[in-house]
Amino acid sequence: MSTYLPTIKQLQYLVALHEHGHFGQAAKASFVSQSTLSAGIRELESLLGVTLVERSRRVVRFTPLGNAVVAKAHRLLREAEELSDLVQASGKPLQGELRMSVIPTIAPFFLPRILPRLRRERPNLRLFLREETSGDAVESLHHGRADCVLLALPFATGEVDKAHIADDRLFVAFPKDDPRDPPDSIPPAMIDENHLLLLEDGHCLKEHALSACNRPELRASATMIGTSLHTLVQMVDNGLGMTMLPEMAIDAGILHDTHVIARPLKARKASREIALIWRKNSPRAEEFRLLAQELQAG
Repeated sequence: MSTYLPTIKQLQYLVALHEHGHFGQAAKASFVSQSTLSAGIRELESLLGVTLVERSRRVVRFTPLGNAVVAKAHRLLREAEELSDLVQASGKPLQGELRMSVIPTIAPFFLPRILPRLRRERPNLRLFLREETSGDAVESLHHGRADCVLLALPFATGEVDKAHIADDRLFVAFPKDDPRDPPDSIPPAMIDENHLLLLEDGHCLKEHALSACNRPELRASATMIGTSLHTLVQMVDNGLGMTMLPEMAIDAGILHDTHVIARPLKARKASREIALIWRKNSPRAEEFRLLAQELQAG
């Protein structure tokens, strides 16, 4: 066997550069200096005797072979992660390092409620949190940057295992002086497609809201502009339209100090499923199920 093999660190640098397309951003994501990352990739190219990355002042372009090496590197890094998981799973559960990605429509409303208890009851658990949109979180999971993901379903997750955490009802939020005098529950037909404000693309809550309403014209007419639920609430409070909110955000006080009124959506699928997902056949599956139980108790 050749003793001149790529190191895990070199492959991590290469994958980070491919993901970010910029040496500085890749170095920041890798928690090293730009010169360290650049030197690591050059060492890898020298080791393999090939050019993987074409460099210029403005553009970072991977060669066809470079793209093939990145694809293989993803698989090798994932295998390395699973090896580490296997060792960690042999010890006591929920101890040591665990990296969890959480989507933005869950993180600020759910985590403050459960983290203090989790820190108190699991003092040896080092939980590293990363807030990402659903697509980015699932990609992080499959590429080994995250061990598990807390997100809302339905969403295309690929081959994963999951644990149900809770059902989260959807509410329609109106400005206080809405002339329609909102009833106790809101049928989809009452939603004005010309005044519906939703989160921009990349947030699964947008798809959950549109699917629950089952009105194709909403997809064509809704204004998808909000970068966060707090932004949408402020827009509704200023009379710019209506929006849809998950119950956990309302319970967490997102409407405090506003004049926004929220009523439950009256529809067949008027909720989203909050779930914890992890890679299929992960050696830490039992640990993730235990974490899911802790989250359910929150």
